[in-house]
Amino acid sequence: MAAKATLHCLTGCAIGEILGMVIGTALLWGNVETMVLAISLAFLFGYFFTLFAVRRAGLDFKSAVKVALAADSVSIAVMELVDNGIIAVTPGAMEAHLSDGLFWSALLGGFAVAFLITTPMNKWMIGRGKGHAVVHAYH
Repeated sequence: MAAKATLHCLTGCAIGEILGMVIGTALLWGNVETMVLAISLAFLFGYFFTLFAVRRAGLDFKSAVKVALAADSVSIAVMELVDNGIIAVTPGAMEAHLSDGLFWSALLGGFAVAFLITTPMNKWMIGRGKGHAVVHAYH
């Protein structure tokens, strides 16, 4: 269950983060602006996937927002911290372009490490009725 919850979270994070990196890089933004956009979009897409699922299960919008925030906030934050930390410390990754293998290997490697770190954390939270445990009543 924890791996599935983490993969769900990672999907939203990856879509948002990749989209943010592509937009920032294409617009020739600086590293800080691009990372802020990427992280913001990662949270947005991460929350959206949960929001969509619990709304489809019948929750009203306000309740669905509360569930999405409770389910995903810690998971997305840890995932983004790990992923962006890896990108930041990988030599040359912040200066790499979309066509560079280094750009994609640092980004995808960061996602892989974030998944490995976030899954046990999600397992611990689910075991205590927190995080994605609040969503399972609606799936």
